[in-house]
Amino acid sequence: MQKKKDDLLKGQWGRVVLKVSGEAFAGDEGHGIDGHVVQEIARQIVKVRSEFDVELAIVVGGGNIWRGMVGSGAGMDRAQADYMGMLATVINGLALQDILEQLGQPTRVQTAIHMSQVAEPYIRRRAVRHLEKGRVVIFAAGTGNPFFTTDTTAALRAVEIEAGAVLKGTHSGIQGVYDDDPRTNPDAELLKEVSYIDVLQKGLKVMDSTAISLCMDNELPIVVFDLMGDGNVGSILAGEAVGTVVR
Repeated sequence: MQKKKDDLLKGQWGRVVLKVSGEAFAGDEGHGIDGHVVQEIARQIVKVRSEFDVELAIVVGGGNIWRGMVGSGAGMDRAQADYMGMLATVINGLALQDILEQLGQPTRVQTAIHMSQVAEPYIRRRAVRHLEKGRVVIFAAGTGNPFFTTDTTAALRAVEIEAGAVLKGTHSGIQGVYDDDPRTNPDAELLKEVSYIDVLQKGLKVMDSTAISLCMDNELPIVVFDLMGDGNVGSILAGEAVGTVVR
C-alpha cells in the first residue's frame, strides 16, 4: 500500500536522475538481458519510491546489446553504429518499464527518437509533469544524436528537468571511484569525494568528459555507487556516505 505523501521520508534531493548502464542489465552473462537483475533493479526503485518523497527519472544504457564504438571499430559508420546503440537503450527501457509496472509503479518511457507505437517522444515539460504525478520516467535513445554517450544523456536530462543530482549506478561490485583500477589492483583506495576538475585532469573513470563538464557548469553533483548493493539508493537519498560524490 502506497504511503501518503506526508508520511514519506524527505531525501536530500527532491528529484534525481538514476543512470543505469546497459551492462548492468546483463548480469553475469555479460550480454543480453538478465530478467533477475532487472527485477532487482526495479525492486530497489519501487522500494525507494515507497519510502521517500522523491521524483525519480532513469537513463538507461544499451551496452549489453550493442555499443556504437564496437561497431565503429569494426569498420561501420560511427553515426550508424551509434543509432543502433540508441535503439538498444529502448529495448532496455521497455524491459525495465514492464517489471516496474508489474510491481505497481506507474512508468513512462520517453525516447529521443520517435517511435510512437512503443514510447512517448521526449518532451521536457511532459516528463516533468509525469514526475510530479508520481510516475517514474525512463529516458531512452540517448540524446537522439550520434557521438554522445548515455552518460551525457543523464547529465543533460538532469539539467533539463532541474534534478538535484545524478546517481550513477555501477555494477560488478565496483563501489565508486578509486585511485586505481580495483579489478587489477586490490589495494586501490575508494575515494569518498572528488572534484570535477580532478576527474577531468586525472582521467578518472566516472563519466565521459562531456558529461562531467556539463555537470560542473551546472553545479550538479554526481554520486557514483554500487547499484546492486541492497538499499544503496535509499541510503544516498537519506544523506549517508555511499560510494563517491563528485562535485
